Amino acid sequence: MSLDLSKTAAQLYDAAPSLTAQRTARLEALARAATHIASADPADIERRRQSAKTTFLVAGLMTSLNGALLPSPLPPDHIVVAVDGSHIDVDRHSPARCYLINTGFVSLRYGELPDADMRNQPLLITSDDALAMPAPDATREVPIEGALLGMVRAVTEIEALADLVEAAPAHLPVLAMLDGSLILWGLTGGAFPDFVREALLTNRLLPALERLRSLGERRTLAVVSHVSLPRSTDVINALRISTSVCGFGQVNCDANCAALPRGTRNCDVVGGVTDAELFAATLRPGERTPAYATTSSIVTDFYGAHQVRFCYVHLGEEVARLELPEWCDDDATLAFAHAALASQSAKGHGYPLALQEAHEQAVVSGQDRQYFAQLVEEMLVAERLPTGASQKSRSKRTRFV
Repeated sequence: MSLDLSKTAAQLYDAAPSLTAQRTARLEALARAATHIASADPADIERRRQSAKTTFLVAGLMTSLNGALLPSPLPPDHIVVAVDGSHIDVDRHSPARCYLINTGFVSLRYGELPDADMRNQPLLITSDDALAMPAPDATREVPIEGALLGMVRAVTEIEALADLVEAAPAHLPVLAMLDGSLILWGLTGGAFPDFVREALLTNRLLPALERLRSLGERRTLAVVSHVSLPRSTDVINALRISTSVCGFGQVNCDANCAALPRGTRNCDVVGGVTDAELFAATLRPGERTPAYATTSSIVTDFYGAHQVRFCYVHLGEEVARLELPEWCDDDATLAFAHAALASQSAKGHGYPLALQEAHEQAVVSGQDRQYFAQLVEEMLVAERLPTGASQKSRSKRTRFV
């Protein structure tokens, strides 16, 4: 039986008063956050952060907490390259274990000699050795599927981005764009053993970022990762530990507030609001914030010279989060990234055009997935290999009643 929408609709109507109350509380917290960010002392907040013991991630403040910067003029001759990816995960109900990563490449040249190159490259992995990450001593291995496959794809995209930048004409400034976060959040919290982190970060991600950094030393290059509709609260959390909001001389969430229910802690006056909501209320279209530093442990402990900075840009329809390596956060490079992103977003009606096109090159539709499964089965038949799927998979495709 499918979802009973009549019962679901009744529950939604019953939830309306609660949703309205949540909306009212969030608007009140947003107004208070806008007031506090206008008057907060960034030096005091940074001093408190460095000795704080918090249960949430707090942005590192390098210059200021508040600010609204307009884009600089964009050089007419420039290149925007973008990479996006999609994948077909390992299907444990399939007779053949494999996964596929489809990477979309886009290079758009603007100016006197405009040009466009858009393509994709599928990568099919079938060998047992490549379907898992082994420990160095070969005592265990982690299958590449689910969240780990998502991170493998993200690293593949960064490697592909370095390839695109290397192929771009050396005399033109380049905006190199990714979709999503530069931070491999899946590696936090001990979700995977250390040898997985080494395989992804030490052996692949950091060398790709180092290639990009080296290219940036010889040309104007801004490497940015665009996060649409971000749910991050790093800047809001900086307000939460400020003296005027927190109220405690030493920030220690467990010691000061662990026994207090949610809604009664001092910092809850600005809680429940995202950074994007705050900057949608305080920035005008086209403006961006100063750059902040992420304090995620996976970045601070393992990214080395490629620490991640971020800022927020009001693109008209939404406020996006931009993440970039620290070697791209100087004023000139960040100004170029801001100007090129604003141009791309205008061309794409609110979302960067190059990323739109990269997504179109990379996307794997539902029909594509069905056809892929059919190709796998046909190949097995042709090679006279076993084709038996699980009974669960067979039952989903066959109706008896």
